[in-house]
Amino acid sequence: MISELPEKQCRELLTTTTVGRIGFVADERVHIFPVNYAMSGDDILVHTSSDGILRRVGDEDSLAAFEIDFHDDLAGVGWSVLMHGRISTVSGENGPAITGHHPWAGDERVLPLRFHIESISGRRVRRDRN
Repeated sequence: MISELPEKQCRELLTTTTVGRIGFVADERVHIFPVNYAMSGDDILVHTSSDGILRRVGDEDSLAAFEIDFHDDLAGVGWSVLMHGRISTVSGENGPAITGHHPWAGDERVLPLRFHIESISGRRVRRDRN
């Protein structure tokens, strides 16, 4: 059984994990990268390297998607939250302080990017018990 999640619950679920996937188009291809993230108000913050593809996308204030999910195969439950918005680089003095957020991919990812949520939706899935 699939049910839609209300926006408030989608936003609450954003605080339950620190890993998501960011999707965007660059070089005429769709890219989807796993990233760890932190919340800053209504925005999602990630760090990237100063010379990576995400940096280029952020410099262009590009359209992007961000997704988080969870599933428990034994319990037969799961959920997914999908957001659409824009990703942009965060300027030095306007940059939020991100405490306790250390990119798993390494210390060279020091450039903060902001994903501004423009729309959010979610679904919960529950398998029928036989």
